[in-house]
Amino acid sequence: MPTPSARLGFAQPFQEQLAFFQKKVSLPTDAWDSIVKAQHDHAWAVAGAMRADLLNDLHDAVTQAIAEGLGIGEFRKQFAEIIARHGWEGWTGSDSQAGRTWRTRVIYQTNMATSYAAGRWAQLNDPDLLKTRPFWRYVHADGVAHPRPHHLAWGEMRLTLRHDHPWWLTHYPPNGFGCHCYVIAVRGPGPNDTTVPPVGWDAVNSRTGELPGIDKGWGYAPGATVADPLGLAKVIAEKSRSLPFELAADFLAEIKSGVEPGLWDNVEKYLEEAP
Repeated sequence: MPTPSARLGFAQPFQEQLAFFQKKVSLPTDAWDSIVKAQHDHAWAVAGAMRADLLNDLHDAVTQAIAEGLGIGEFRKQFAEIIARHGWEGWTGSDSQAGRTWRTRVIYQTNMATSYAAGRWAQLNDPDLLKTRPFWRYVHADGVAHPRPHHLAWGEMRLTLRHDHPWWLTHYPPNGFGCHCYVIAVRGPGPNDTTVPPVGWDAVNSRTGELPGIDKGWGYAPGATVADPLGLAKVIAEKSRSLPFELAADFLAEIKSGVEPGLWDNVEKYLEEAP
């Protein structure tokens, strides 16, 4: 099982992480929040990237980074080559070196962190492991320059809850961009462990729509909905309904050409059943 140090450096990929990312289907989006929360379990998107060939090449670059443990420097080289080849211009951050540095860091770190977390979710939920270690403990990573107060508090209190506690569906890390917290499986709470979430943990922030300590858009558990057979079909249907009729038709035609027939059957079923 990968260690926390490997998690922080993204240097030792593992099969569950790679399998999670490889299964994602590319969806064109015009904004970062067009695909939200658990939809990321099924869809791959880069805000502003609307062409399938561009998205697929960027997906391949992240896949290679996961499979080969490539650092952000190598990813940035591939990113520059891909956008030059496709002539992708005008994307957020493209007008300066600082902007390009920021944008590539967001794409790289977010996808590496969430795919790793999804792979760990699969490992932690292995039935054999759950029989012997049914509790999970929230761990705040050491060495973070600017720790988030909530995350630090959860780690210091050694918050330890059963794997099926609803807390994990919203607080399973990462809980924001740059969050390096993680979860370990344990047999049960220790003498110094806190066994109930802090008071008010489930009170929604009216500004962000998230729970306390969770960045906007991060209140979900990466990998938790992978087993939903209609998960991707729902994402595709919801995306198509958000588009004008002609654009929706083109979008669905392009998606259909790139997915397996069985998946497309689920898409059509959901489109027919959904209001």
